[in-house]
Amino acid sequence: MSAGTHSPHAAARAAQTRLPWWAVVLPAVAFAVLLTLITGAQEAHAAADGPSGVRQLLDLLRNTLFRGLG
Repeated sequence: MSAGTHSPHAAARAAQTRLPWWAVVLPAVAFAVLLTLITGAQEAHAAADGPSGVRQLLDLLRNTLFRGLG
């Protein structure tokens, strides 16, 4: 009975994993967008005179995303 042949190069290639560029960029972009929504919504809410489409959208997003946290 012979043992399986494993080359050291195959093991080295299997140990190395590379992430695609979007696996790193997308979480960073999502974090930046959420941070902007949180800080921008508070400032926009204080400065707005009347209801606008952007303000309503930001309020809806904030209420939807943070409903269970408060």
